[in-house]
Amino acid sequence: MNETSAVPTAPLRARAEIDLGALRANVRVLRARAEGAHLMAVVKSDAYGHGAVRCARAALEAGATWLGTATPEEALALRAAGLPGRIMCWLWVPGGPWRQAIEADLDVAVSGMWALREVADAARAAGRPARVQLKADTGLGRNGCQPEDWPELVGAALEAEAAGLIEVTGLWSHFACADEPGHPSIAAQLTRFREMVAYAEERGVEPEVRHIANSPATLTLPETHFDLVRTGIAMYGISPSPELGTPADFGLRPVMTLSASLALVKRVPGGHGVSYGHHYVTPGETTLGLVPLGYADGIPRHASDGGPVLIDGKLRTVAGRVAMDQFVVDLGGDEPRPGTRAVLFGPGDGGEPTAEDWAQVCGTIAYEIVTRIGTRVPRVHVNG
Repeated sequence: MNETSAVPTAPLRARAEIDLGALRANVRVLRARAEGAHLMAVVKSDAYGHGAVRCARAALEAGATWLGTATPEEALALRAAGLPGRIMCWLWVPGGPWRQAIEADLDVAVSGMWALREVADAARAAGRPARVQLKADTGLGRNGCQPEDWPELVGAALEAEAAGLIEVTGLWSHFACADEPGHPSIAAQLTRFREMVAYAEERGVEPEVRHIANSPATLTLPETHFDLVRTGIAMYGISPSPELGTPADFGLRPVMTLSASLALVKRVPGGHGVSYGHHYVTPGETTLGLVPLGYADGIPRHASDGGPVLIDGKLRTVAGRVAMDQFVVDLGGDEPRPGTRAVLFGPGDGGEPTAEDWAQVCGTIAYEIVTRIGTRVPRVHVNG
């Protein structure tokens, strides 16, 4: 079944086709990699740009038992859409929607005393306990409780649990460099995590799940799997790092294919400037194709003069600057019809570039390439 928010009879300026069959297959591959552990499908940032609700449902169909988001608003939206089961969210600020999260049966992360106080107050107001997961900072240096503050947080959580205000459902952390094979921080963080979990459990915490493994750890570090693995980018068929291997090396298939319809094809003389600043000038008489996507749609401006595009079976590159709504490719004299499909990236097995190819051109990571595709581009979910 194909779905899109666009008018069905109207030609699409551009589309991001989301292969839910590929996503389900990726989830099954990741579950096999972490046999014996539960799998959390991370669908933050609208499922890395792929469409959170549809991707969450597909992941659950393939055997994921948890859903994960960054913000509570993202998690509440999943619940409002009817997504069942366990949903966890971890990026909170003071004054956040704690009570709504409790009443929606979400698992919430707590990294410090201020958050524990706020969630306990919300639980008291709601008249029911909150499901709380304590996050340990084992070395990433972002969210999470520092080791020296861990005894205070664990003690206060046990007191709140004894008072019937919370249930400590999990202990967790996050790697800094799991995508860099052999990095010394991996072993150091894993040791610290085991120490902090042991401290909490020795004092009476009985977590339902302990987890630290992200996508790269799920794929390459079985000793990190514990009770639950959190898979984000790998679920969408993108390798967490070229150093670890390609998607095919892990049996994964990219889920998103981004394409657009050529808006114009025209012949121009040699020496003709192209796009803002004339950073590209035609070397001779040629044809130019206009692709109606730009940085307002999430196409990186850093792809100017380099972003790869497949048109009529031939690889082209962005000619000149990427503008807000459009960019140009030099077609080298070929004259495809307006409306011809230009494929920016996809799985790669049809000769088209991949998100990793775009990341290499732009000096970034493939995570950013897919996540930044904007809301003007309809998501068309196929194989649903």
